[in-house]
Parts: sequence; structure tokens; C-alpha cells
Amino acid sequence: MKAYVFPGQGAQFTGMGKELYDSNPLAKELFEKANDILGFRITDIMFEGTAEQLKQTNVTQPAVFLHSVILAKTLGDSFTPDMVAGHSLGEFSALVAAGALTFEDGLKLVAQRAAAMQKACEITPSTMAAVLGLEDKIVEDVCATIDGVVVAANYNCPGQLVISGETKAVEAACEAMKAAGAKRALILPVGGAFHSPMMEPAREELAAAIEQTSFTNPVCPVYQNVPATAVTDAEEIKRNLIIQLTAPVKWTQSVQNMIADGATLFTEVGPGNVLQGLVKKINKEAETAAA
Repeated sequence: MKAYVFPGQGAQFTGMGKELYDSNPLAKELFEKANDILGFRITDIMFEGTAEQLKQTNVTQPAVFLHSVILAKTLGDSFTPDMVAGHSLGEFSALVAAGALTFEDGLKLVAQRAAAMQKACEITPSTMAAVLGLEDKIVEDVCATIDGVVVAANYNCPGQLVISGETKAVEAACEAMKAAGAKRALILPVGGAFHSPMMEPAREELAAAIEQTSFTNPVCPVYQNVPATAVTDAEEIKRNLIIQLTAPVKWTQSVQNMIADGATLFTEVGPGNVLQGLVKKINKEAETAAA
């Protein structure tokens, strides 16, 4: 069975999507439509911008979404997913690719999500950190002992978790993780504490936008970040999407469940190859490919 997976923030690079734009008329049309919807030429930043410009949340999120979704659409009849999943932001790409959301609505929600997250990041100093070489349970237990807000945010693969929260709490947790035997615990260059309670203001803002958007049942099961299981009901998809900003990304569990449900080939659709690497670390028998 074919699983298609869609990357999140951090996969962006200068020049992303340019080849698609230049070589495929449908891609060019969709990129230009995106420029109109966003009200600025995001293609200029994607194709020629600096790493610094691409790193701005209001650019990164739509850019990664556009690269993934437009690539999926240019695959045409060869895009026949048995199941899909996306990492954090990538869940929106997965939902559009699986027909649960229109291209236009997906892009508008991603732009609103980026703006809401940016605002939430400015309220309290917050950050994220990668913890390598500890079991999930130990990471969760250490977080529970720290004063302030710090939680497990991304279950990327066994032995690789990302924690998220108030800057001081994350820094204290990093020291405690090292003391508990972590190989590394390093602060990530991100704008704030994604997938933690610090995103509550953004969640409320995005919830209103999601409620007003029309969703339909997808053409195949979507393994969402929140439950990490197959979801096919449009209303349930909406509910999970609203919780997603303040809840952890259960990527390890999602991939394990996809394999248990019959996935044999994981194709990454979008910039980079981060998810292929994670899938291999979760199950080295799994076959991976790039779209």
C-alpha cells in the first residue's frame, strides 16, 4: 500500500519549486494563484530569497505547503494514495492532496496559522529543543519535574524528541535531559514554542478560521498528528486540526500505525528528505522515495 507523507516547517530551501514553476503549466498557474491569494509574490522569495527571508514563519509555512501540494497535483493520475500523513504544517498539505480541503482554503488556513503562531510567539519568550538518545517516557518524566511550561512536542522517531515551552523551562529541561543520559539536548533556531500550551492564543484564532472553512471526507485515510490513527470523517479531521497547535506531533506513532495498517512504500511529497529519514529510523524495513 502506498503512503504519501508531507513535510513541515524546516524543509524549505532557496530555489524550492522553481523547476516545477518553469516546467509545468499547471504548477505555474497554481503558484500565480497563490501569489494573488497571499497578496505578495511568495514565488520570488521561494525561488531567489535568502535563507533568512525564507525562515520567516509567514513565508516558510505557505512556501512548504505550496511546494508539497503543487508537486502532488502535478503527479496527476500517478498520485493514488492509500493513506496520507503530514508532519505538523504538512498535515494541511496532506489534507489538500487527499481532497479534504481545496487548494485555496488550505492556503488561506496555512497563512492564517502562520500569522497566528507568529503573534503567539511574541507574547512570551519561548523556544524548542531537540533531545537525542532518550526514551520517550524519560523525556516526558523530566519535563514534568521542571518549573514552568515545557512539554514533549514532536515524537519524530525513537530516540529523537523535540521539547517545547517557555525559554527558561526549556533551557532547564535541556540540562536535566543531559543529566538523565541524553546524547544531546540542543535549543533549535525556531520562533517559539510550537505544539505546546504556549500556542493557545494561536489555537483560538485558528479554530475560528477552521470552523468557517468547508471540509469534505478525504479520498483515503489521513493519519493525523493528534490521534496518530486513520481518520476519514471531515468533522473529526477539523476537531483534530484545531487541537494540533497545542498538542504533540505523534509522528513515530503515526508511521508505526500506517505500517501496521499495510503501508509498504512511503513517498515524501515536498522539499527535502527529512521524513524519509525519520521513516527509516522508525522502521528500517520500510521503503521510501521522493516524489
